[in-house]
Amino acid sequence: MTPDAVTFFTSRLTFQTDVADVHAAFASGDPGFALVDSRSSAAWTQGRIPGALHLPTAEIPERAAALLDPGVPVVTYCWGPGCNGATRAALAFARLGYDVREMLGGIEYWTREGFPVEVDGDVVRSAPDPLTTPCGC
Repeated sequence: MTPDAVTFFTSRLTFQTDVADVHAAFASGDPGFALVDSRSSAAWTQGRIPGALHLPTAEIPERAAALLDPGVPVVTYCWGPGCNGATRAALAFARLGYDVREMLGGIEYWTREGFPVEVDGDVVRSAPDPLTTPCGC
C-alpha cells in the first residue's frame, strides 16, 4: 500500500463513522459524543434517532455554541448516502472548532439496519434489511 493510500484511509476513519458504530456507542450508555441530525424540521418530524439533537445545517453557525459544549465531539447525520448534508454539517462544526465526524449511511441506513427511530414520541423499529445486516465488518 502506498503512503498516500494509508493517509487517505486513515483520514476517512478519523472523520467518518457508521451507523453500527454509533448504535454500539449509544448502547454502551456513554457514547462520548453528541449526535446531531442536520435535516430539515419536516424530516426531523418524520423520524429521528433517539438521543439526537436537531440542528439544521444552516443554523449551526448561529446556534451550535448555545446547544453544544465545544469540548464534546460531534457526530453529524442527514438522510443517507445519496445526500451530502451530513458532510456540510460536519464542515460547519469543523469551522467552529468542534471535533466532528460524519455518520455514513445517515438515517436511511440506521433504519435499514433495524435500529430504533423516534416518531411522535414513540420508538419504532423496522425489520432489518437482509442486504445490509449483518455486515460483520
